[in-house]
Parts: sequence; C-alpha cells; structure tokens
Amino acid sequence: MVCEAVLAEACHLAAKDGIARGKVIEFVERGHLTLVSLAGELPLVRRLLDQYSDTPMDFADACIVRLAEIYADATVCTTDRDFRIYRRNGRDLITVIAPFAE
Repeated sequence: MVCEAVLAEACHLAAKDGIARGKVIEFVERGHLTLVSLAGELPLVRRLLDQYSDTPMDFADACIVRLAEIYADATVCTTDRDFRIYRRNGRDLITVIAPFAE
C-alpha cells in the first residue's frame, strides 16, 4: 500500500537516483502497490504530526504511521531511521523492513 504523499516522495527520491518518476507511477499502475487515500484521516495525521513535533516527522511519515495504525498487520518498508521511534497507536512498535532493522 502507498498513499499519495509517499508516492510523491518516492517519485522525488527515484529522480534523485536517475530513475524516471514515471516508473514509480507505472509500478502502482501495474498493481504492485495499492494506492490508498488518507483524505478522511487528516485529523489523525495532524495528531501524529503534533505528537511527534520534536522529531523530523514529515507529512509522508505521519501518513505511513497512520496507515500502520489502520492496517495493523502491515509491514513498513523504509530507509528512514526515525521509524525506530515512531509508534502505532502511540505505543506499539511498527514492523519494518529496513537496512537498520535487527
């Protein structure tokens, strides 16, 4: 699953690595990721941004945490080390696939 904020960030990061942004969109179009809208979740995304205001949490990070709250069995694939401190529902670790994961 991916939301619009994360999709935008993935396009930006891909372009920095010389990968065409359209390839990221094509990955979604081919069904490798499901696009999920969090428009109805904005108050809870804002709550996360407020809760983690002393961290570098950005909007995309807050959206990922919210998705992890909605889909409790989800695993987050990230290179962002801040996901070691973010918590699902304020207390539960978020399962990650990451270079820093133990």
